[in-house]
Amino acid sequence: MSESLFEQALGALLTADPAQKCARTQALWAQWTAGALSLAGGGEIAPLPAPGRPARPPLVPPKELPKRNRLHTPAGRAVLLHALAHIEFNAVNLALDAVYRFRDLPRDYYHDWLNVAREEARHFELLRDHIRGLEADYGDFPAHDGLWQMAVDTAHDPLVRMALVPRVLEARGLDVTPGLIERLEAAGDPQAAAILRLIRRDEIGHVAVGTRWFHYLCAQRGLEPVGTFFALVEQYMKGRLKGPFNLEDRVQAGFLAAELEQLRSLG
Repeated sequence: MSESLFEQALGALLTADPAQKCARTQALWAQWTAGALSLAGGGEIAPLPAPGRPARPPLVPPKELPKRNRLHTPAGRAVLLHALAHIEFNAVNLALDAVYRFRDLPRDYYHDWLNVAREEARHFELLRDHIRGLEADYGDFPAHDGLWQMAVDTAHDPLVRMALVPRVLEARGLDVTPGLIERLEAAGDPQAAAILRLIRRDEIGHVAVGTRWFHYLCAQRGLEPVGTFFALVEQYMKGRLKGPFNLEDRVQAGFLAAELEQLRSLG
């Protein structure tokens, strides 16, 4: 008898050790693609738990985070890459929760988000390995909890989750990553720059997954997607979207011409 995908996803979500979480996420993908997991069962959906995470890094308000402007030193690059690794670790949790929490969606939805989860796990592992080469490790610097807070705020509705996590928070990564790649190359760290190129490529796909399922849910509910997206940004983020925007990558991620026009007007 097949195991429940939802039970297995929750188990991975609640795993605290980063290496074990990544391993469980990769195993979950292997089970899924082997046809060993069922969309039946899973029990009643639990209230959104805090995800499994290690005692370190300490979580602090964003204003208390260390500065990331000394990329010419290994220690300075470790601070920057630690912040990115923390984002990727949270992205694993967000993808696992998108699988666990939202039921009765097409099978392709779960396939897409399991694939996102395993790619985010790979990103975290690549960044952590590089940080260790800089004589540091994940957990050595403070981090903030903004990404998971958005999971809390969107736990009630997959349409809201698809709009605001991949299409706002992850899309912001598309905006800033090209500049970070240039800075790391200038700092003499081509290996870190190569990791970020891989992440950029994958993240275009992740935002596209969010766009695909946002449009699916809009169509299912008879909603116009452009107006709905910006209405949700206004409702949940008081209309705040940070520019400048990487319109080229956003086109590849499925943003519509009307959305890009509004983004241009914002930044």
